[in-house]
Amino acid sequence: MAVSRFGVSLDEELLEALDKYVEDNAFANRSRAIRHLIEKNLVEEKWKCDNIVAGAVIIVFNHEKKDILKRSADIQYEHKAYILSSQGFYLNKMNYMEIIAVKGPSRKLTEISEQLISLKGIQHGKLVMSKAE
Repeated sequence: MAVSRFGVSLDEELLEALDKYVEDNAFANRSRAIRHLIEKNLVEEKWKCDNIVAGAVIIVFNHEKKDILKRSADIQYEHKAYILSSQGFYLNKMNYMEIIAVKGPSRKLTEISEQLISLKGIQHGKLVMSKAE
């Protein structure tokens, strides 16, 4: 892929914010950070357009609450056309993390993730999506 160079003018406050972003996220330079931000914006625009995307729903909960795994499995079965796989990990004595790989229209994946994340007992949940095509 060919790389094109161009100049960008930013006010001092925005430049400082960019430099902090570069440092906080360990980018090698400003160019990589800008590329990342542009790509992130393009992906988010695809979500809004309801394009086909791939991603993961991540949920963390107390593993002693066995009914959460069953309810999660029920939701996944109900939406099996969009579920690629799932994997679980014991994080420590109390916490379990399930990662559910998904692919489909962004609105549908958002709906599925909201069902999973809103299960009673979920301590933390997040949907991460990226372009699939």
